[in-house]
Amino acid sequence: MTLYSKLLSVCILFLFSMAILMSCDQSKSKTNAASTSGSLSQNLNVKPNILWIVAEDMSEYIPSFGDSTIVTPYLSKLAAEGVCYDNFYSPHPVCAPARAAIITGMYANSIGASHMRTGPWFGGRPSEKILREYQKAMPPEITPYEAIPPPGVKMFTEYLRKQGYYCSNNSKEDYQFIKTPTAWDDSSNKAHWRNREPGQPFFSVFNIGVTHEAQIWKKQNDSLWVDQDLEVQVPPYLPDTEIAKQDIRRMYSNIKEMDQKVGDILEELKDDGLLDNTIIFWYTDHGGPLPRQKRMLYDSGLKVPMIIRFPARQFAGQRDRRLISFIDLAPTLLSLASIAPPSHIQGKAFLGKYARTQEPVYIFGAADRFDETTDRIRSVKDKRFKYIKHYYPEKPMFLEVAYRNQMPVMKELLRLREEGNLTDEQSLWFRDQKPNEELFDLQKDPFELHNLADDHAYKSKLEEMREACNRWVIDINDTGMIPEETLIFNLHPQGFQPKTEAVQANKKNGIVELYSTTEGASIGYKIVNPGVNSEEFSWNIYSDPIELHKNETLITIAHRIGYLPSDIVKVN
Repeated sequence: MTLYSKLLSVCILFLFSMAILMSCDQSKSKTNAASTSGSLSQNLNVKPNILWIVAEDMSEYIPSFGDSTIVTPYLSKLAAEGVCYDNFYSPHPVCAPARAAIITGMYANSIGASHMRTGPWFGGRPSEKILREYQKAMPPEITPYEAIPPPGVKMFTEYLRKQGYYCSNNSKEDYQFIKTPTAWDDSSNKAHWRNREPGQPFFSVFNIGVTHEAQIWKKQNDSLWVDQDLEVQVPPYLPDTEIAKQDIRRMYSNIKEMDQKVGDILEELKDDGLLDNTIIFWYTDHGGPLPRQKRMLYDSGLKVPMIIRFPARQFAGQRDRRLISFIDLAPTLLSLASIAPPSHIQGKAFLGKYARTQEPVYIFGAADRFDETTDRIRSVKDKRFKYIKHYYPEKPMFLEVAYRNQMPVMKELLRLREEGNLTDEQSLWFRDQKPNEELFDLQKDPFELHNLADDHAYKSKLEEMREACNRWVIDINDTGMIPEETLIFNLHPQGFQPKTEAVQANKKNGIVELYSTTEGASIGYKIVNPGVNSEEFSWNIYSDPIELHKNETLITIAHRIGYLPSDIVKVN
């Protein structure tokens, strides 16, 4: 055998061995992904406790996801005892549309909720004065309105409450509509699992706002939780100046503060003897707080970290690389509680009894109006490539948002633009016109700076993802394709917000049946004895006829999402 033949044989043997090893690794990865879905349901209580801890405006800036700039001891411990999810995405790069998707399991651009913001619906109906003030930050032709999803769409917590769960939210709502009275047992700054009945299963949400973008400028004079001279990496689309570095230090400082708050909540859970009897989710509501992050359909605006700790530390230290969207959260919570997700929900459970058997091929994103600025952009992503469709290419890539302009690094960018001193990477955001399409190879170009849409070598990938985008827009009945003025008219054809019809009651032999003629309305009720203040009780969800005893009063209300709630009706 010649030397050449020997070398050729060695190479072939090496390549064969590598192929076997890669096949084994892929098989192991798939097994690990499946193990947190299929086998999990066999090891859970029928109604496990579930805790959500939600941070705001944060990308993967913690050690558990590859960023070693700071130490986050509580999140690192949570990750070591749980599973890190490496491909978790918001479908919308800003707070309110993202939360609409979370609470309904529906894309915000499918239910008329993709415009940021439709109104100041943060915790109840605001006064006329607040509405007038709020409108100043909106286009003059757009008046505040609540999104109105199709009639079958509910806040998913209603399904949990029907099955006996105590549901609490502390304390941010911000769903693009006012919550229905039946959604939560308690939604306030005092909401806590500790307020439930003894032994009652709970779903509790704690929202931590210290990492919100506004805290970068609101806390700029506060002391830092990190070293004053902390070395930080500046992404290439931001200026490498001391002003930018200081804002990034503040961002990391806020993350440190958030980590401490996470630790405080987990300590309460431990003190109550519930740490190993609760499924704990930690995640953020969309990407990072810095310019060209939040509000953008790049991964910097959509990709977020998520950690789930399971009872008894099942799957501790594993990583799950499946593509997961926020719209999957609602059906997953129901699946974990052994509740079959309703068929209208667009997301699919990735854990629990009803977990999907196949990973999705694509993750989708949408961006429309942001405060005073209107745009229309859609995105499709697989595990390697990102496709972005700009429906208003004639508009500049950068659109003014007065709220964001308060951030020092944003002011720095605008100053450098005015002076003509932006780098090529920074200038991309300030182009006078957008391309019709963008395509990025995220493995080679994680900052999404090199558009491949016009590269012939990627023609087939471009066509594939363009078709996926077009198909998705049609499949979900994308309401963001409708001009917002027309959308509002369709929601309010009479020129005003519709009101839920009052509950009607049929009482016979002490048994009361309730109904509302408004399609999709949820009915809440309270049974009150003489001398009892009904305000002390949350609304029960009506599903079956109610037995009403002597001297008891039945108080009822109906509310469809996006409608005004009905008048309260009393039945004696």
